[in-house]
Amino acid sequence: MPIVLILAFAASLGMHALVLFGPDIDLSTASEPPPLLAELMPPPATEPPPEAPPKRAATAARSRTAKRKPPPPATRPPILSVPDSPAPIPEAESGPTTESAADGLDRLPPAAPPGASARSAQTELATPAAAWRLPARGMIRYRVDRGDQGFEIGRSTHDWDIADGAYRITAVTETSGLVAIFKPLRIELESRGRLTAAGLVPERFVTRRKGLETAEQADFDWTQMQVRVGKRAPQTLNAGAQDLLSFHYQLGLLPELASGTVVPIATGKKYEQYRIEVVGDEDLQTPAGRFRCLHLRVPGVATTELWLAYDRSLLPVKIQHVDRDGAIYVQTATVIETVITPNQEP
Repeated sequence: MPIVLILAFAASLGMHALVLFGPDIDLSTASEPPPLLAELMPPPATEPPPEAPPKRAATAARSRTAKRKPPPPATRPPILSVPDSPAPIPEAESGPTTESAADGLDRLPPAAPPGASARSAQTELATPAAAWRLPARGMIRYRVDRGDQGFEIGRSTHDWDIADGAYRITAVTETSGLVAIFKPLRIELESRGRLTAAGLVPERFVTRRKGLETAEQADFDWTQMQVRVGKRAPQTLNAGAQDLLSFHYQLGLLPELASGTVVPIATGKKYEQYRIEVVGDEDLQTPAGRFRCLHLRVPGVATTELWLAYDRSLLPVKIQHVDRDGAIYVQTATVIETVITPNQEP
């Protein structure tokens, strides 16, 4: 490939590196599903039954029917049919939204009263129902491609560890191959918090470049129900809020994901509501194996799509982002390693 194109890819990666994990999506232009229209119609007129054919013709018809066996009915697993799934996890209470109905977020539940979060599920200890669906320890390696033609520009590794009701998730992305020669880049994300009956409850999110923390971070104060993003003033925190990294793993813990949902996310630059749409079930071939996946989409001016593997605890085995300029970045799992402790067994 010409050196000019390689340099262009490298420069583009430097500008858009953070979108490999999740974008700053503008939902103001996200399209809403069309309203359902119903029309009452009179029942069709009944017609008199046809006259019975002669006995010989009826016998021949029965003979032909007997020779034709109907094909077996097609089977399709329902969305979110996780094998041996435990009882649904209780939903966390929701606080006030920071977005208007014009942003397509009018489906949010009513605000929680002040101080309710202290009594909510988010302050409870982790339960087996929530814990076993996210393995206690794990690692996913991804190949990072620019475009959909398999041009590798980097690699990414996600690691997580859960112990004593606390979690830590890290993600390290760096350029590889020829791109790394012309544009060496390494970005680290880290999310820390607790695992409760409602799932992941982040407390601190940080971004590092060359090992140093940047201004792209978020601090969650669940006692005061406030979140501070970067150097911005504190904002009202919604129950169930996530950060740019934790939300990838929280999705598989949401009990009502099959019908779509709205998740508040602190990206390190801003804190907003993000709508999660369900595309459907799909079979996906990856270097890590073939998986039956739940395909999700986060719409907007920039769009992110995720594929969560049913038989791998709904872990993200593919993440695709299309930025505002139409550039496509794809993370595809190449290796998945997980450890489930005895107390996580369903």
